[in-house]
Amino acid sequence: MSVETVREIAEWLKDYQSNQVTITFHGGEPLLAGADFYRQALPILSEGLAHLEPTFALQSNLWLLTPEMAKIFAEYNIPIGSSIDGPEEINDLQRGKGYFKKTMRGYEIATANGLEVRFICTFTCKSVEHKEEIFNFFRERGFPLKLHPALPSLRSDDPKEWALEPPAYGELLVYLLDKYLENLGRIEVMNINDLCRGIFTRHGTVCTFVDCMGSTLAFGPDGSIYPCYRFVGMPEYVMGNVYDRPTAEDLAQSDAWKLMHAFKEYVDRECAGCSHIKYCRGGCPYNAIAPTDGEVRGVDPHCTAYKRIFDEITDRLNEEMFGSGDMEMDGFGSPFGRKKKPGIMSILQTMATK
Repeated sequence: MSVETVREIAEWLKDYQSNQVTITFHGGEPLLAGADFYRQALPILSEGLAHLEPTFALQSNLWLLTPEMAKIFAEYNIPIGSSIDGPEEINDLQRGKGYFKKTMRGYEIATANGLEVRFICTFTCKSVEHKEEIFNFFRERGFPLKLHPALPSLRSDDPKEWALEPPAYGELLVYLLDKYLENLGRIEVMNINDLCRGIFTRHGTVCTFVDCMGSTLAFGPDGSIYPCYRFVGMPEYVMGNVYDRPTAEDLAQSDAWKLMHAFKEYVDRECAGCSHIKYCRGGCPYNAIAPTDGEVRGVDPHCTAYKRIFDEITDRLNEEMFGSGDMEMDGFGSPFGRKKKPGIMSILQTMATK
């Protein structure tokens, strides 16, 4: 993306957006843009959108991070998201030999310059067999754990070679809930936090579980506007271009906008009887739509996994709040001195103190 396109994005957002914005540099690999790009782009966005109080983030494998770039990012307090799938041998089996060392080298540069780095862990049908080892890796390193399930590839002759099937994903989430409770205070499992918060507040708190259309947008290198970064590079999902200064009404006339709203209507209709609809919203539209060549035929295929963990958290929360719970008694069987094991409320309380 050129600096000129960044300037056009800032000019367009001035009129399009009225609420606070978070701008994430994504890719591909955003560090390929180089230090000079960020030295110019960040002031354009920060000053040009000052009334929107912009914050920034960056998603990178960290291989190209230099102390020079790290210092630029530190000036704007930019957190970095990266990917590590566990210990070196597990990670490199999935991502290629040498990946782990290159990313950790970038991590060291980032932290030496005061940058916050959080890792996303992709669980595959192969790595899930080593879930305890992966969990312990994150706990021992002091890394918060955020996970993604590997999806069937849209570009492979064997699309499910690495994919984590929804039932296995659901059981993995339950496993991580248990491990989180056993290690509360020693690790943060971000997915479990988000799931518990969504159930407790009755609305989704991350993009997977909200009606994201209109509040989340992505920009391609040429200024094309997409409903989400996952659609970037797919021409059929272009809603407009910042150079044309489209209004919200203009974007709403695009096929991509209409398709996203068709997904919302499908969820409202087909999931109406589901007890989790308010804080699930059918999951991720990309997961549902991209594999079907742009047709709304169902919800996020990980629905089975979402129901499994939502049911588990809901049942445990109800038991804690309205049931007898799992408690230990003192030596005299007295109700005073009884102590409950950590539960869902403990997770919510931990989040509240941060």
